[in-house]
Amino acid sequence: QVQLVESGGGLVQTGDSLRLSCSCSGLTFTDYAMGWFRQAPGKDREFVAAITWSGTSIVYGDSVKGRFTISRDNAKNTVYLQMNGLKPEDTAVYYCAATKVYTVVAIQYDFWGQGTQVTVSS
Repeated sequence: QVQLVESGGGLVQTGDSLRLSCSCSGLTFTDYAMGWFRQAPGKDREFVAAITWSGTSIVYGDSVKGRFTISRDNAKNTVYLQMNGLKPEDTAVYYCAATKVYTVVAIQYDFWGQGTQVTVSS
């Protein structure tokens, strides 16, 4: 049974930082590229970042470039999202996901976590 479990969300103020973690089990972690997406109330799911299995290729959504950093630790089956300079518009539920195809397209991801809430107050 594949499980992706996010953690690290919370309530912060504008300009603060948070680090999200996503611990994976039930799959061969190095077979998968990993991604982060987010969804705010009333909005479509938005691509945030993706990383290849080796970490050698990374891509970010335009709204988070320069502020967020995705990384992974294959020894721990974990992917991270370091979020700096948080803004109220970053408020959303953040999801990690696994795919065998390095992509920014949500429908191409095979497995998803349950999400973690990030709220940024102004």
